[in-house]
Amino acid sequence: MTLDGKTAMVTGGSAGIGKAVAQKLGEHGARVAICGRSSERLEETAAQLAATGIEVLHATCDVRQLPEVERFVDAAAKKYGTIDILVNNAGAIRETPLAEANDEAWHRILQSVLDGTYYFTSRVLEYMPDNGRIVNVSGVLGKIGVPGSSAYCAAKHGLIGFTRAASLELAPRGITVNAVCPGWVETDLAREVMGGIAESAGMTYEEIRRDALARVPLGQMIQPEEIACLVHFLVSSCGANITGQAYNICGGQVMH
Repeated sequence: MTLDGKTAMVTGGSAGIGKAVAQKLGEHGARVAICGRSSERLEETAAQLAATGIEVLHATCDVRQLPEVERFVDAAAKKYGTIDILVNNAGAIRETPLAEANDEAWHRILQSVLDGTYYFTSRVLEYMPDNGRIVNVSGVLGKIGVPGSSAYCAAKHGLIGFTRAASLELAPRGITVNAVCPGWVETDLAREVMGGIAESAGMTYEEIRRDALARVPLGQMIQPEEIACLVHFLVSSCGANITGQAYNICGGQVMH
C-alpha cells in the first residue's frame, strides 16, 4: 500500500480528519499539499508533518474562492508536476433551524462543501494522471436527515451524488472517486458541535455526548486516524477497482 512518488492534496488539512489523512498518506510515502483557512494552524501542522520526515507544501486557502483554489493547485502542480490524489475534506457547519432563515449559514455551508469540492476536483484534473484517486469526505448526514441541520445534510447528500456522477465520468481514465461517511469523530469540531447542542438544550456536554453515543451500536467516538486508514486504503493500489462508493465508518450508526 505504498504511495512512494505520489502527491496527495488534502483540503482542510490543518486539523482533525484532514490532518490525520495528511499524516497517514505521508507516512506511506506521499508528498502532501495541505490547505486551510488558519495560517497559524497550517504552520503548526506543516511543521509537525515535516518533523516526521514528510515532504509538505502548505498554503492558506478558502475553498469557496476560486482564485485561491487555482493558486494553490497551480503551486502544488508547479512544485511536484502531478497531483495523484485529491482528498476533499474541507467544509463548514454551524447553522440555525429553518424557521430562523439564516441565509448566510446556508450559503456558507453549501459553498464550502459543494463549491469547494467542485472547484478543487475540476482544477486538479488538469494535473491528475490516469489512475488517480479522489476521495470526498461526506458523513452519516449524507445518508440521513437531522433536524436543525438542513444545510449540512443537503451538502453532504449532494457530495455523495457528486461522487457517484464523477466516478462514472472519470472511469475511462481509470480515476476512482469515492466518499467516506464518518459518524461522530473525536475532533475539536465535534466537541464544539456537542457543546452548542448542550447549550441550546440546557444540558451538560457530558449528557449530550452520552446521548449521542447511545445511538451508536459500538458506543464509541471514531478517531481521526481511523478515517485516515480508510482513505489510505481507497487511494492505494488496493482500491484500484473501487469507485462510486460511499463508505460508512460510524460504529454502526448508519447501515445503508
